[in-house]
Amino acid sequence: MKTRSLAADAVRGGHVELNGVRVKASKDVAVADELEITIGQTHRTVVVRAVSDKRGPAPVALTLYEETPQSIAARELAAEQRRLQSPAPGADLGARPTKRDRRRLDATRGPRR
Repeated sequence: MKTRSLAADAVRGGHVELNGVRVKASKDVAVADELEITIGQTHRTVVVRAVSDKRGPAPVALTLYEETPQSIAARELAAEQRRLQSPAPGADLGARPTKRDRRRLDATRGPRR
């Protein structure tokens, strides 16, 4: 997670499981614990390799856990399927409406509030 508050929100929202059980934000993790984290459509499974006694920079935090190979493969497969599934949102909007077109659209919508 990018911030501690986002991480706490994810835990409160039920998007984090520790060893297969939903947890509260106050739950301590130990070495070899397995965390399942869901962020949007992305699902990750990580194993805790070490625990730090103080907060530190992101590069140091990356050394404290390891994503499982199955999680990496599933995440890459899901990303590829999303990429192949449909064009980018907004890619098929067509030509930009002219000023006359916009005024006609506004006239059909009625007065602004």
